[in-house]
Amino acid sequence: MDATARAAWTNTTHDWAAAVDTEHLARIRAGAAEFAPGGVEHLVLEVLAHPGDEAAARGAGRCVVTLHADGSVSVRDDGRGTDTRVDERGEVVKKPVMATRDLRFFDRPEAERLPDGHPRRGMSVVAALSTWLVHTNRRLNGAWTQRYEHGLPVTGLDPVEPDGTTGTCVTFRPDPSLLPSSPLDADRLTRWARHWPALEVRVEVAGRTP
Repeated sequence: MDATARAAWTNTTHDWAAAVDTEHLARIRAGAAEFAPGGVEHLVLEVLAHPGDEAAARGAGRCVVTLHADGSVSVRDDGRGTDTRVDERGEVVKKPVMATRDLRFFDRPEAERLPDGHPRRGMSVVAALSTWLVHTNRRLNGAWTQRYEHGLPVTGLDPVEPDGTTGTCVTFRPDPSLLPSSPLDADRLTRWARHWPALEVRVEVAGRTP
């Protein structure tokens, strides 16, 4: 990671200058039915859309969605990992995908539709509507994990041991006070995942023998 002035960084999907947008997160939590009209399944699709984008750009990709007994969901992919940079002060900065607005989709009438028919809003919707979320990121130049609660980061970028792979793993526990707690339908998620033909998606239920 080459150190460059943050002011020179180009904003593509998110604003690099803002690590957290508390007003944005509060707005999502206040309008859960608007921003996740499909409930928890919509949140899973919001996460899947990112490896779907990357698989389309690379020509192929793989992803595993795991439904856990406690209601949490893990989405693990084999992409390049979330962009992480070093600024002019030597500080490691990750693209603020969880706690700020996605410039491409949020409040955009022309935003793409996810397979459930609802508009794509971005990862901040997932983080804001989860009691907790853990984002583990592996890139060629390093690996780290960070925990969020109600969309707010509660840890820094904690280093994790490299394992020779790249990609992200997002594990989140939807907030039952904001979203219906109906069980996820693994078969429906599998069908919806075909929306991203370059991405091979496997849906697993933890504790169930394949």
